[in-house]
Amino acid sequence: MFLSCGDALFDLFAGGEDADIASIALSGRVGGSPLNVALGLARLGHKAGFFTKISGDPFGRRIRGFMEREGIDTRFLIDTDRNTTLAMVSLSGAGTPQYNFYIDGTADRSIEPSEVPAEFPAELAAIHLASYSTVTEPTASALAKLVAQEHGRRFISYDPNIRASIEPDLDIWRSRIGATIPFASLVKASEEDLEQVQPGRAVETVLADWISAGASLAVVTLGENGALALTRGGVSVRVPGQAIAVADTVGAGDTFQASLLAKLYEDGRLSASNVAALDETALTELLQFAVRAAAITCSRRGADLPRRADLGLPPLA
Repeated sequence: MFLSCGDALFDLFAGGEDADIASIALSGRVGGSPLNVALGLARLGHKAGFFTKISGDPFGRRIRGFMEREGIDTRFLIDTDRNTTLAMVSLSGAGTPQYNFYIDGTADRSIEPSEVPAEFPAELAAIHLASYSTVTEPTASALAKLVAQEHGRRFISYDPNIRASIEPDLDIWRSRIGATIPFASLVKASEEDLEQVQPGRAVETVLADWISAGASLAVVTLGENGALALTRGGVSVRVPGQAIAVADTVGAGDTFQASLLAKLYEDGRLSASNVAALDETALTELLQFAVRAAAITCSRRGADLPRRADLGLPPLA
């Protein structure tokens, strides 16, 4: 079983220019980077749960219903009367999303460290955390407590997924990244993330730093140019992207992360020692699988992550 933690929100896409300036049409979709990862894992046939604080407002009720429909385990949700986080999404001509958040005092940002469960089921194999919930308090401290508590027993997956519009102080992001990587077996970030927190530095140098800090596998996604990875064992691989007609890139990085985790698990390699020991062939296959899955998401509007059949995979036994 996988447990993803933190951001759970609604992405709201604005329609085109309306004749009436006093109106705006919105199309909403459940989102949040770690929730997308849980969705990706569930759609690939794996048991996935979610840990966050969730609102009883109309958006929160829909998020809960969405999890139930998609087979995401909701037993770790904490109820609250705080409002749900909302993200206004606008797309560039290339389909790249830009976000404006309505987030002050919202549900997923209000987990207290005291609300972290002291124990989890024995079947829990991996914990994933990402994005603004790792840097905004009190949830950031709660997730830091969770990772410190569980890292010796579970595989820890981490994606900074930087949202500077929520926390503009990049030194806070750098501090949290530095504090989290020593506990993480897998660290994945986008090239855009690195440009924000490590401007001017070569991607290869940043990956090497993450490995030196404690990660067993460090990966950077390069958009249409594919991905680059480095293992603790010293194996480095770069794979190209796939040429597709892009609808938008919402959820692409989360698809990539979920696919990494799913394949590592299915290949019997979901441990810090096993990912550190990946050879060139295995690492290439891992990245190629994740790139292929992310390309499917990019061909669709919103974070509509692929199922096993979309990837030509048989059902899990």
